[in-house]
Amino acid sequence: MSKTDQRAQQWPALMSRAQAGDKAAYNQLLKAMVPAIRALVCRKIRDEERVEDVIQETLLAIHRVRHTYDPQRPILPWVAAIASARTIDALRQHSRRQEVQDEEALQRQPAESKEATADTDILSGYLDTLPRRQREVVESVHLREQSLAQTAVETHQSLSAVKSLLHRAMANLRKYGRGHHEKS
Repeated sequence: MSKTDQRAQQWPALMSRAQAGDKAAYNQLLKAMVPAIRALVCRKIRDEERVEDVIQETLLAIHRVRHTYDPQRPILPWVAAIASARTIDALRQHSRRQEVQDEEALQRQPAESKEATADTDILSGYLDTLPRRQREVVESVHLREQSLAQTAVETHQSLSAVKSLLHRAMANLRKYGRGHHEKS
């Protein structure tokens, strides 16, 4: 039995007392849970600041749903499920932010500048390295300046599929660009 499992054996009694209104037991329980929650979150997230945010979100979620816990059942799986859900939410949110940053970075670039015209051959070479569906999405969104929704309709794909393809395409282009500059 792990140390966390041993410590968690006291948690159901503390939660039962907390559910009955014992604030001291509740504070003791939450403090005892933090190392276990941190260990669970750190398996999926490496950024310390984001880990701390997820721990706080997990503790808030536990607070909101504490009335649903049955003290006759093991508590660690209940806590782990909540921590896992908050971790997944954080990873999705981070992924969405990255997509927006990628899209904004491309939109800041002037569509028809002298530099853009000179770099057309290089861009074409980059795009040719992408899988067909990724290339079509990049061309639609960034070259023809269509919205993601228009691109989804045009390519007969869901909006989330278009976003995913665009995100992967941008990641692939960044990798190709880094490799190309290193060789130059």
